Amino acid sequence: MEFPSLKIGDLISRIPIIQGGMGVGISLAGLASAVANEGGVGVIAAAMIGIGEKDVASNALEANLRAFKREIRKARSYTDGIIGVNIMVALTHYADLVKTAIKEKIDIIFAGAGLPMDLPGYLTAGAKTKLVPIVSSARAAQLICKKWYHKYNYLPDAFVVEGPKAGGHLGFTEEQIDDPEFAIEKLVKKVIEAVKAFAQTYGKAIPVIAAGGIYSGADIRKFLEMGAAGVQMGTRFVATHECDADPGFKQAFIDARQEDLVVIKSPVGMPGRAVRNQFLKDVADGLKKPFSCPYKCIKTCSQAKSPYCIALALAGARRGKFKNGFAFAGANAFRVKELVSVKNLIASLKQEFSMSGAANPVDLSGAKQIPCENCADLAAAVGISGRR
Repeated sequence: MEFPSLKIGDLISRIPIIQGGMGVGISLAGLASAVANEGGVGVIAAAMIGIGEKDVASNALEANLRAFKREIRKARSYTDGIIGVNIMVALTHYADLVKTAIKEKIDIIFAGAGLPMDLPGYLTAGAKTKLVPIVSSARAAQLICKKWYHKYNYLPDAFVVEGPKAGGHLGFTEEQIDDPEFAIEKLVKKVIEAVKAFAQTYGKAIPVIAAGGIYSGADIRKFLEMGAAGVQMGTRFVATHECDADPGFKQAFIDARQEDLVVIKSPVGMPGRAVRNQFLKDVADGLKKPFSCPYKCIKTCSQAKSPYCIALALAGARRGKFKNGFAFAGANAFRVKELVSVKNLIASLKQEFSMSGAANPVDLSGAKQIPCENCADLAAAVGISGRR
């Protein structure tokens, strides 16, 4: 069985996979365009995208907007596929980034880390940009639908439902993260049910995309059979040649053990999942001290109480420097064992998806991802046969 397509408004992705936006330079034009070229939705993350600009400390707004526009235009030069951007509602310059994305005619804006209640208000006449909130509950989805329709006569073009196994900042309390009631499987079903009434009443399809802890082709099949229109995957795309991070950052995923993946208290006031290292151990032991914030990038960041600047910590890790930084990662990052191309990763996911629907499904998620143009080569590598 082949992957079905994913339709968001008048956009049609050949495969039902959205590459999750990973901020502070992890998912830029390189990764996003590679995913788009394979038929998925590639996503550029806006969070501190200008961290490498010379004037970012003195002129953060202009530096971030400059880098943001550059990456969008670069991605457009690399692909004719679907390109989206991830813009955190909690970002200090959220409104400016949204306006810029729409002006640059980006295909989709994914907005999370807060409820994007005013997002449709930024659309300009003739804009075709699709608006997709990222939520962690059915209640949030309902609130957004009601507010958007009442104030803007607009409904979301889709929803991404992010569960507690995701990497990075999480929209849950520490107690909810391991509570079975907040498992992504339950959340997806509840959000599908919650938006169904709006879709039926107003005659607009509102696809629901599952995110957080989705790792294999079998996982993709499970959520599609559950009623999701597609999935969002971030962690799987880090250990790819095209990911925009330093090789050292990618190696941290490959080397990670299950016990290394921990939930931390982020300076922005939210829990987050990361790969434990000495820097985080020092923070937990109280060895880091508060200091002046150079960027003021997040509205909710308590710089007076923070033991470190999260932008600097993540930027250092992105360059492979972990002495004063760390990597955010999803709960399944320990399953990543090697560096592969986006093309071969997508091929392996397709093969796993197909085999998971067989009479006697075979789990290929742990198989070595050998370079291959034909997915059948991957099957042969682990001793099975079959046709696509």
